[in-house]
Amino acid sequence: MRLATVRLDGGTRAARVDGETLTLTDHEDVGALLATPGWEQELASFSGPTMALAEADLAPVVPRPEKIIGVGLNYPSHAEEARLSVPDHPPLFAKFWRSLIGPKDEIELPPNSDAPDWEVELAVVIGRPTRHCSEADARDAIAGLTVINDVSMRDWQMRTSEFLQGKTFERTTPFGPWLVTLDEIDDLNSIRMTCELDGVVVQDASTAEMSVSPTKLISYISEFITLVPGDVIATGTPGGVGGAKTPPEFLAPGQTLRTRIEQIGELVNTCVAAGAAASEPARS
Repeated sequence: MRLATVRLDGGTRAARVDGETLTLTDHEDVGALLATPGWEQELASFSGPTMALAEADLAPVVPRPEKIIGVGLNYPSHAEEARLSVPDHPPLFAKFWRSLIGPKDEIELPPNSDAPDWEVELAVVIGRPTRHCSEADARDAIAGLTVINDVSMRDWQMRTSEFLQGKTFERTTPFGPWLVTLDEIDDLNSIRMTCELDGVVVQDASTAEMSVSPTKLISYISEFITLVPGDVIATGTPGGVGGAKTPPEFLAPGQTLRTRIEQIGELVNTCVAAGAAASEPARS
């Protein structure tokens, strides 16, 4: 099953993706849908108004998650290019919902950063309240998978040892295009991901390269906080980021960032200077 959040009439609606058609639900967005007990059974036989997928204005798949938790240095290739050792425990940081944009929205590059960088990542979306969860049970906590690009302002990120300030600039994080439930995924731990900048592949890796698997991350995080439906875990980026190049390469207005994960979908986002965006994305 595939679920999306579509912008309609100044608000949003959750929808089931049925091939080239969206079936609109009564829920405000995918986050609200996931918080509804029995949502999978409800949607399996749901019949409602439809619209063409090609005509839809897709919002971030979960527009306002309670928590967005990022994972640092979860791929040895990225740790190596950053000249850091693979940590014993996953470094975690927070992002906030105002950083999120839809799968085709413009990335607004801020005027006070000279180092906006790309990071393709698999995002795991939680489907039920989860606390003190074992790794064996963690798979059952997953509502589905989606795509996120953790666009990072490296100059702000590296000001201190805490990453948050470089990770959550507003309207910089493409997220979507939809949530894909695990029954459509061949192997959670072996999914190819790529990032292209103006048609040139800059990252190409597999989730098999992760140091800490998605289920281990869920178990680890649930030891200190309750994960709730709609929460997002961005599971880390592989090597190939712009800041590690010689010389460093960063995003600039007019460039197009394409973020793709097989079996899930892709994000295609044009970079613009903040304040030059055609229109501010609607918010639920």
